[in-house]
Amino acid sequence: MGSRTGRSGPPEGLAWLGREPGTRVPLLLRLTALLARFLAYRLGRLTLRIEGHENRPAPPFIIAAAIHRSWLDALVLIEVFPFEPRIWFIASGPAAFRTPVRTLFLRAIGGVLPVYRGGYTIESSVESARAVVRAGALLGFFPEGSRKGPPDALQPFRGGIGYLALRMGVPVVPVAFAGTKELYLGKRIAVRILPPVDPLSLAGLGATPPEGSREERDGAHRITAGLRDLLEPHVLQLAAWTTDPPDHPRRLRWVSHLFP
Repeated sequence: MGSRTGRSGPPEGLAWLGREPGTRVPLLLRLTALLARFLAYRLGRLTLRIEGHENRPAPPFIIAAAIHRSWLDALVLIEVFPFEPRIWFIASGPAAFRTPVRTLFLRAIGGVLPVYRGGYTIESSVESARAVVRAGALLGFFPEGSRKGPPDALQPFRGGIGYLALRMGVPVVPVAFAGTKELYLGKRIAVRILPPVDPLSLAGLGATPPEGSREERDGAHRITAGLRDLLEPHVLQLAAWTTDPPDHPRRLRWVSHLFP
């Protein structure tokens, strides 16, 4: 089942998971979420502002979230959207599985479909995404492709989101983030869920183009650019609300570096 990065490379996507993705959330993730909420809201005095709940369509759909600046982003998405049907993330294997403990924990809570840059092709992600859509779950995607960059500006989007959107044929929900670069006591985080977009309309196409065609490539690029244009002004607006002045106390800032 699934793809590998090469003849001797580590398994990725469905090959790593070893089964079809489902919609249910395991007990360990529910308990982890309860603990995280207690630590964040009660002890850390975190403020999470969420806008646009009414913009969530019926699943399945793809979440295109930006900006992506820390391990916290995936947890915020899980908090913002209903627990079930669950979100599955196509994530970098080297970044997610840096230690054996993290690997065991992520396998236990599920929701991760890893990819590797060496020998990586879009087909592995397409295979994973199609399995998520078949299950009726949500696909979480961070189009920037890395966590590098300033806390208040978008980096260029990688093209994978455009291809996945075209080939899945489901709505894409742009989600703007701000305030997740670092954590400290009293931190403010903002999330804005934008109205869903139709991939074909965003690509300027009337029908799904043949896979691998120039028409598909051009349409995928238009989707990628269009999503970035949609998200950028919202990220800037939210960043203004979440950014504290330089002399603002940042107590317990070390929490940001628990999971590098």
